[in-house]
Amino acid sequence: MGAVGLHSRGGISLKQVIDEIRKHPDSARAGALATFVGRVREDPVGHSGGKVRYLEYEAFEEVAIRKLRELRNDLVRREGIVDISIHHVVDRLGVGEESLIVAVLGTHRRFVFPVLEEAVERVKREIPIWK
Repeated sequence: MGAVGLHSRGGISLKQVIDEIRKHPDSARAGALATFVGRVREDPVGHSGGKVRYLEYEAFEEVAIRKLRELRNDLVRREGIVDISIHHVVDRLGVGEESLIVAVLGTHRRFVFPVLEEAVERVKREIPIWK
């Protein structure tokens, strides 16, 4: 699976990400594992009264993978961080389906939460994935 990835619908799950990150050789020194799961939500669409039924994610895959690796490599160097895993689905997803999974393994909770939040924000800002 790897520490970062782009997947089609159904190609990744929170369980898979957690199982993989727990296998890190230094996981015994980790006292915290924080995760984020982004989901498609049923937002209103304009003034028509309609609601989002699905989102279709697209990516410039070669660049997206490279930038995900760069992001992970930057964040994993932070104090107290043991490992990070970032996975995004690139496909058509219905309301309630998972689009982004981020897991941060660290020595203490005070280290993992800020890195988790930064990872999610930077994925949205820096990775060429579009809805």
